[in-house]
Amino acid sequence: MADKIDFTLLITITACVLFFLMVAVSELGRRIGLNRIANDPKGLAEGIGAAEGAVFALLGLVIAFTFSGAATRLEERRDLITEEANAIGTAYLRIDLLSKEAQPEIPELFRTYTGIRATIYEDRANKPLMKVKQNKVADLQTRIWRLSLAASRLPDASPQATMLLIPALNEMIDITTTREMATKNHPPVQIYILLYGLSFIGALLVGYSMSVNKERSWLHILSFSAVMSLAIYVIVDLEYPRLGIIKVDTSDQVLFDLQKSMEAEQSD
Repeated sequence: MADKIDFTLLITITACVLFFLMVAVSELGRRIGLNRIANDPKGLAEGIGAAEGAVFALLGLVIAFTFSGAATRLEERRDLITEEANAIGTAYLRIDLLSKEAQPEIPELFRTYTGIRATIYEDRANKPLMKVKQNKVADLQTRIWRLSLAASRLPDASPQATMLLIPALNEMIDITTTREMATKNHPPVQIYILLYGLSFIGALLVGYSMSVNKERSWLHILSFSAVMSLAIYVIVDLEYPRLGIIKVDTSDQVLFDLQKSMEAEQSD
């Protein structure tokens, strides 16, 4: 929990620093504009509108690209949780195709496995604990696979059971790698550098273009800085839904529900 708070605090401080830096850069742009007006009777340089248009168009494009990508990846992670629950549930049901005598341990291993998979990413910030859980998952996968394979090779085992069970176990195991890679799928750091750079350039141009006014337009300066800082904050929070305010943890409930259904079946 402390690590999650630390991450939220970190991106909040970063957003606040970005806000104040953009205000400062806007003030710098205004002073550059005032100096230009004082030294040139014609006023500000011509063509500034075209430059502003190009910069803000690119800034809007980058924001749209990063926000859309972050939101899409968030939905993909949620979908993968559902897919994993379906894969585990299917494999668990197909265990019944084996004889009861051949698979006494497998159902209990499935219940333990599902419980760990439901909580494994809750501890993503705690890397040592997560590593322990990953090792436990790998061990359970190996045991389930070997026991299932051994049971399907018994003389009285149905060939159809093997044909149905093995692919289901494969899918259940493979999706763990898919989910792990999905958590590491983020835009290149250069995209964020570009986003921050364009934000500062935009703030500079805002201050420069408003230097023709006798007094500062704090409403425009503060609004622009606040909107940009908030947008970047939300984008970063979307990219790391296990650590920030925006959560994907609620989607794990489908795995908890699956585990409860397995336990209820055991009690029956």
